[in-house]
Amino acid sequence: MSTILLEAETRTDMGKGASRRLRRLESKVPAVIYGGGKEPKSIHFLHRRVAKALENESIFSSVFDITVDGKKEHVILKAVQRHPFKPVILHMDLQRVSSKDVLVKLIPIHFINEQLAKGVKVGGLISHSMSQVEVRCQAKDLPEYIEVDMTPVDMNEVIHLSDLKLPKNVQLTVDVTDGSHNAPVVSIHAPKVVIEEEVAEETEVEAGEVPTTDMDSETPEAE
Repeated sequence: MSTILLEAETRTDMGKGASRRLRRLESKVPAVIYGGGKEPKSIHFLHRRVAKALENESIFSSVFDITVDGKKEHVILKAVQRHPFKPVILHMDLQRVSSKDVLVKLIPIHFINEQLAKGVKVGGLISHSMSQVEVRCQAKDLPEYIEVDMTPVDMNEVIHLSDLKLPKNVQLTVDVTDGSHNAPVVSIHAPKVVIEEEVAEETEVEAGEVPTTDMDSETPEAE
């Protein structure tokens, strides 16, 4: 459970016009909370509090608390609508959850110790194929992120989904025993320029070419 806590109030003035006034005149964010066997409820938050909370990565992948007129609710963030070019949050959708609810969520991947990786120490470059992964678990077990320690990863090694160390009671939503679903997550490879130089050298050797010198290339003078 995230440590985020947002305070909300019930919204009674409905409609697009009311929402615009709420945002423009009161600096508040209209929102709706639904699920949990209860009726949907229109609410609003202070914009500055929401903007600050959205800076925390965990709000997108964890269960957090809000209070509605002083009553606490456990929720997950389902959607955020932002202004196309202004730093303004237009609307939020929240879903009530209980600790036993089974959730499917995209969880960010945190790659640690990248500069200490074996492959990096010998000149390799890290290539990230994924930045998040979809998991299924009860709300009480939902992790804020999945950690990947890059320290032991050597040159030309690949970390796949099946290699991820998941927290207890957390499962991937794909069957990694099926090779076609066991996608790469991160790898270390040699820099492209080095690979191209090695290929070029191998091609020359296979073709039996011998590099010429300036002397070899000179045209003999007529006697």
